[in-house]
Amino acid sequence: MNILVIGSGGRESAMVWKIKQSPRVEKIFCAPGNAGTMKDSETLFIESTNLTDLLYYSKIKDIDLAIVGPENPLCEGIVNLFKTNGIKIFGPDKKSAMLEKSKSFAKEFMKKYEIPTAKYEVCESLEDALEKIKDFNYPVVIKADGLCFGKGVFIPKSESEAMDYLNKIFIDKIFKDEGKKVVIEEYLEGIEASLMCSVTKGKIITWESARDYKKAFDNDEGPNTGGVGCYSPNTILTEGVKLSINDILSKIKYGLEQEAMDYRGILFIGFMITEKGPKILEFNVRLGDPETQVLLPRLKSDFVNICLKTIDGTLTEEDFKWDERCCVTTVLTSKGYPGKYEKFFEITGLDEVDEDIILFHNGTDLDYEGRTVTFGGRVISVTALGNSFEEARDKIYRNIEKINYEGKTYRSDIALF
Repeated sequence: MNILVIGSGGRESAMVWKIKQSPRVEKIFCAPGNAGTMKDSETLFIESTNLTDLLYYSKIKDIDLAIVGPENPLCEGIVNLFKTNGIKIFGPDKKSAMLEKSKSFAKEFMKKYEIPTAKYEVCESLEDALEKIKDFNYPVVIKADGLCFGKGVFIPKSESEAMDYLNKIFIDKIFKDEGKKVVIEEYLEGIEASLMCSVTKGKIITWESARDYKKAFDNDEGPNTGGVGCYSPNTILTEGVKLSINDILSKIKYGLEQEAMDYRGILFIGFMITEKGPKILEFNVRLGDPETQVLLPRLKSDFVNICLKTIDGTLTEEDFKWDERCCVTTVLTSKGYPGKYEKFFEITGLDEVDEDIILFHNGTDLDYEGRTVTFGGRVISVTALGNSFEEARDKIYRNIEKINYEGKTYRSDIALF
């Protein structure tokens, strides 16, 4: 089979790494990819949102299966387009992708089907938001409604901070059309958990659990990021919590059926485990990043088979086999991330890491001399399996010292209990 992976981050790097292990695969293409994916796939220099060119080259390259990484092409309808043209593609259609595209749509879905989530209000103007926010205590959560690449969530601790954020969204229009509406939510106390599920033909099959780290700095301080570390399994998911989550999944399944969503792909759910039980923070309609970097190394099954069976509706729990070992990833970042940062710094030491270290490239490229250079805020996900979290951590941080580039930053407390 010829496989096309769409995207350019650490998630797509992990996908290419895993797909390469499938005996069904003849050739892998990646669009647009990065310096890491170039080693195991042919690069198509097409942006993930250029659906017309992606379709055109999929036909030229005889693509048998396309696997979509990021949310934008899913929300723009790439699945509908490819299906119409007879190309198999892994991911939910445009209607189903609304669960991630619009936070207000997702909250209304949860309210309609009695799915536990935070108290909220949807606001379509600054005046509306300033009035409705009076019903909330601080800290409070303010979310731009649309797709903001993990940067559209603010947690002001005071009225003045809230006004500042709301002005940036509605007056300064920092998120353009994605910020035409905001969702104001109560702030939930607890521990976050990530759960990815395969959804197909009325079935929701859970993957192994994971927990990511959103804050930029140690001790969960600093601004929110796209995720700078992760581990699997998530130790807080007790049997009691799992039972509560299963009840929530039943309600989600019922809601999808009632809304006539032919959902076939990944549903990635962010939970907050509160004193009153798990509540949903958000839905994502694709594999998480950096969650993918710790889950695919633990997945012993053929990822290509899972994708194909999801598409045709034959996927079962028996199709999933998992490595019992722990997996940890720490994301090396560029100085200044998630704010402004410089790029094109040469990365050295990538060939010096131990054999059992897996390097997934997040934001890298090759310069004109063929050297690997930084090209994003998140640069490299340094990943390892271990019989314990401590063993995996030790491997990672020992090898992080071997990788160098100007402005290298990272959290030192990933999976530190």
